[in-house]
Amino acid sequence: MKEYPRPHIIEFPKLGEPTIGYISVSENYRQVPFEIKRIFWTYFTPESIVRGRHAHYVTEQVLVAVAGRIIVNTELANGELDAFIIDSPNKGVYVPPNAWHTMQYSHTAVQLVLASTEYNEKDYIRSFEEFKNRK
Repeated sequence: MKEYPRPHIIEFPKLGEPTIGYISVSENYRQVPFEIKRIFWTYFTPESIVRGRHAHYVTEQVLVAVAGRIIVNTELANGELDAFIIDSPNKGVYVPPNAWHTMQYSHTAVQLVLASTEYNEKDYIRSFEEFKNRK
């Protein structure tokens, strides 16, 4: 089975200055360690809602808070926990396959997700018990 890095923060280049603004860039296999096959975004999520609550069999993702703040919690099958706060559009969280993850958003948060696969419902592990039994 392929070995993946643990969940971690990825910093994207932040080019510019306060007087003109900034741009951040991502290129396949440079900042993002996979070929991007799908991009999606979430927004207007109420602060009381926890999203995610799943893992993927094969999909790798990078989650970016292009606006607002997102709290990302991850758990690996061996019980290792990580918590990340992303609140800058030049930072993202890498989420490998087989990492249970949840996200909680500030109301103004816009989350951009870069994914290594196209959508496939069969790639989702939606049962926490099933996830914990995969080792």
